[in-house]
Amino acid sequence: MNEIAHDFLARCFAPGSTIALLLRTEAPPKTQQRVVTLEQALAPRYLGWLTHENHNGANVYVAANPLRHGSRKRTKDNVASVSHLYLDIDEDGDARLATLRASEYVPIPTAILSTSSGKYQVLWRVEGFDFDTQEITLKQLTIAFGGDPACTDCNRVLRIPGFLNRKYSPAHCVTVEYPSDAIRYPSDFRLPEEGPLPTLPIRGNARRSTPHKDSHSEQDWAWACHELAQGKDAAKLTHELALRRADKPNPVYYAQRTVDIASARQWFLEGAPIGDVITMLSERRRFELPSALCSTRAREIAATAQRMVARRKLA
Repeated sequence: MNEIAHDFLARCFAPGSTIALLLRTEAPPKTQQRVVTLEQALAPRYLGWLTHENHNGANVYVAANPLRHGSRKRTKDNVASVSHLYLDIDEDGDARLATLRASEYVPIPTAILSTSSGKYQVLWRVEGFDFDTQEITLKQLTIAFGGDPACTDCNRVLRIPGFLNRKYSPAHCVTVEYPSDAIRYPSDFRLPEEGPLPTLPIRGNARRSTPHKDSHSEQDWAWACHELAQGKDAAKLTHELALRRADKPNPVYYAQRTVDIASARQWFLEGAPIGDVITMLSERRRFELPSALCSTRAREIAATAQRMVARRKLA
């Protein structure tokens, strides 16, 4: 049994999930797709069949997101939910991966696959993403870290570690590392809404050289919550915070997001339903952002604030 593949699939999908497997042979060109339950895919006999096909020239892939129960095809309409964000790094891979590992714009990945020499697939296990938010975030990741722009669909397939990448001769064994077991949420990804990263905040030793960075953000959050609770105007607070935090890579983006999440939190505490919160957030930014992005952003921020309020009630 392929224990590496077994472990990867078990980490990526919840029990009972319906998943899509894809087998593709380069010469002669041939594609096979199988839609099965996770438990079927993990069975020793099934993994043995995948290993047999791989040794006979087939590349083995799995769809990044689970499918709806009863699905027969790996179409966008059949995707059940967003369970992963992913990034394909095909050029200058080692340097770009090092940049991503150091960046504080994104959380530590759940898994990093080495698909061939200098090429990687980076995965984050996520919750709280709808399909629009996932697509926007995938495009932001691609722009920020130089990923493959073709790999931003919700029905995208990923290589499975433990199998051989048959596109090359000699074949490359796909390996995996798991830097983190944490599940990530939309609020963990702090990428600019468009354009490349203006600067690179980093983790590790460099972060320790600025020990007050986190406390400044906490102070900003507490200040925004206090001022909004006192009835202060959100637009004025956003402008003031952007001026105060000129040290940020994108002060306006930082200020808008901080004030909007604080506003949504305040509205939830006052008893507003989530639909009203989304509407108010969209209305606030409708002249600053494209309509589709504005709506998606409002839903993500509302969901983030709602989780904050829920955790506060449980504390």
